[in-house]
Amino acid sequence: MTNPVEAVHLEAVSVRYRVPSERVRTFKEYFIRRLKGEVQMRTFWALHDVALNVYPGEVFGLVGVNGAGKSTLLKVVARVLRPTKGRVIVRGRVAPLLELGAGFHPELTGKENIFLNGALLGFGNHEMREKYDQIVEFAELGEFINAPIRTYSSGMYARLGFSVATASEPDVLIVDEVLSVGDEAFQQKCAARIEAFRLHGAAILLVSHSMDSIQAMCQRAAWLDHGALKAIGEPAQVIRAYRERGS
Repeated sequence: MTNPVEAVHLEAVSVRYRVPSERVRTFKEYFIRRLKGEVQMRTFWALHDVALNVYPGEVFGLVGVNGAGKSTLLKVVARVLRPTKGRVIVRGRVAPLLELGAGFHPELTGKENIFLNGALLGFGNHEMREKYDQIVEFAELGEFINAPIRTYSSGMYARLGFSVATASEPDVLIVDEVLSVGDEAFQQKCAARIEAFRLHGAAILLVSHSMDSIQAMCQRAAWLDHGALKAIGEPAQVIRAYRERGS
């Protein structure tokens, strides 16, 4: 029996940033000091030699403390970042939901932002008109769909962002902490849609600080620490290793 083809394949992936070793308060100060050669830079590896696969029909969880490299890994998969080293292969349409309100313009209405986000995901105006009603229905924003995004709560941001991202019926769905925002009913609604995508063969890469969500929704998980992969496998085993890290 042959192994299934990976939806996401990361091979020895590393991401390096160069950051000032001293705090620079403004861009103007940084620019002047840089011209004078006064800015000392240090190298910071956000990811180091990470290798993992995510398969079609799988929810794959990522756990780790803030700054562990989880969001960087998602950005590499979403093709927002190019790795410094290594190889990344992603097969099919990708829908990233990387952070709350990403891709939204605060002065535009919810309706206008639906079409803006659709364009960013590669959809034409006609396609988004066909999807519009189902997006609005899922988001449950009512009359607020015609209000400027800047008036939205974090929960409303999450509803609209998740609804637009998942309306594209992606082959790979990338979700960063959206299940931690909003009321419990909507979180369950998101979880149900993620499960429906999985059953239809999509690969889902999920970041969450909720170990209960990782345990309940994921078939496999990985623990990242300081950019390095510390554990990968069954969610219960990975969660146990993560929780015992300081003991």
